[in-house]
Amino acid sequence: MQNVGAAWLMVSLGAGPMYVALTQTASSLPFFLLALPAGAAGDIVDRRKLILFTEVWMVGVAIALVLLTIAGLITPWLLLALTFAISAGDAFETPTWRAVLPELVPKDELAEASALNGIEFNLARAVGPALAGLLISAAGVAAAFVANVLSFVGVILVVARWKRPVQKRNAPTETLTGATAAAIRYIRHSPAILALMIRTGTGMFFASALFALLPTIARGVSNSAIGYGLLLGCFGAGAVLGAFVMQPLRARWSTEAVVSAGVAILGVAIVTTGALHRLTTLGPVILIGGSAWILFISLVNALIQNLAPDWIRARVLSVFILVSQGSMALGSAAWGALAQRAGVRTALMWAGCGAIGTTVLALFAKLPDATADLSPWNHWRMPVVAQEVTPELEQGPVLVTAEYVIVRERKTEFLEAIHLYERVRRRDGASRWGIFHDTEFGDHYLETFLVSSWAEHLRQHDRQTQADRKLEERIRSCLVRDPEVRHLIYAFSEE
Repeated sequence: MQNVGAAWLMVSLGAGPMYVALTQTASSLPFFLLALPAGAAGDIVDRRKLILFTEVWMVGVAIALVLLTIAGLITPWLLLALTFAISAGDAFETPTWRAVLPELVPKDELAEASALNGIEFNLARAVGPALAGLLISAAGVAAAFVANVLSFVGVILVVARWKRPVQKRNAPTETLTGATAAAIRYIRHSPAILALMIRTGTGMFFASALFALLPTIARGVSNSAIGYGLLLGCFGAGAVLGAFVMQPLRARWSTEAVVSAGVAILGVAIVTTGALHRLTTLGPVILIGGSAWILFISLVNALIQNLAPDWIRARVLSVFILVSQGSMALGSAAWGALAQRAGVRTALMWAGCGAIGTTVLALFAKLPDATADLSPWNHWRMPVVAQEVTPELEQGPVLVTAEYVIVRERKTEFLEAIHLYERVRRRDGASRWGIFHDTEFGDHYLETFLVSSWAEHLRQHDRQTQADRKLEERIRSCLVRDPEVRHLIYAFSEE
């Protein structure tokens, strides 16, 4: 209802398509700007307190929007600023909000809880816009903003009463900067996550045209806010329908096939939307577009949750939000500018064709079907410390060496496996890595890697997963004996 009110108020102020499209940009841009610090904060601070803080911030901005609208002081730029401020609170909260789901339900019920959440959200998208259209027609746009203010009350009460268990940490707590760097490093060395980011970013860029230009389309076919609300209601109803058919489709076809089909159908719906000029014909097309959209967005959201282990989930989600919402913000501005210069129909045609074209990315950025077991596998022996080391001082850098004595006949297999293991080392904290051959003893190899600090190396012990186990066992099967591991901290001059 808030989104419908903001978009319709912008149109009512006489703003052109560029300003209307910038409403979507103002809603999406904070997710791009705040994603990294928001994800880092969600993994290292108390999640309950963070959610409460952001909810109070958003309700304060929502109250200001109500008062300014009632007083008749709102302007297009002020509306954009307040929309940005509300979205900023949402952006800082979202990674944490998504990451707490595994804390609220048992792990074996997580998939069902996620599906229920998706249905609930899309039911709200189906009903909310239509109610907003009726409310705006009956009582004015300020009434929709008042309803938004009241909606925060229930959320704040529930979160305030939530008794979150105290989280125990074995390793030192990360800093905000270090946590952000760890997220970027982890994603950089995770091919499946990188492929998912590429597919999501390109898909969102082209899909954003439909969301950004829908208010202008609705204004062209109906002079009432009810028409815009009905179109959004059709989109939400289509999303609910898509959620119900998603599981049967996945049982029959691969995730890649379902996602690609969803994006292609959405592209066709975008092109068709630009060619229609009646509410009665636009409604069914928007409904089909909503079904295709939910197939795409639900599956990529489920994949990113399953591809990230617990210790970094909020940060990976934050980067995922950065990519998706950043693409949405950039696309909204781009398609709005194109619509201003060449017309809405032309912008929608190019956006729809682009969405269809993204399906070719499956050739080199294919989405995974099954995900690995990312539960912790902390089997490493903790290093023996001969003198006092204070992790809180971030002593370092730390050089870790592992000496391997291999079965000579399995040299090729060992080298192939150890080079694959480089990605695991770098993903979990290593900044530099190398494997060296002993020229005197032909069956001796020395692996070395640098970690930024002693505290980071202790955290590295907690970051290996069961999925890494098979690769490490493959390496150990090539050895004569267990590797000899040493830990060395850089020795600074005492002067």
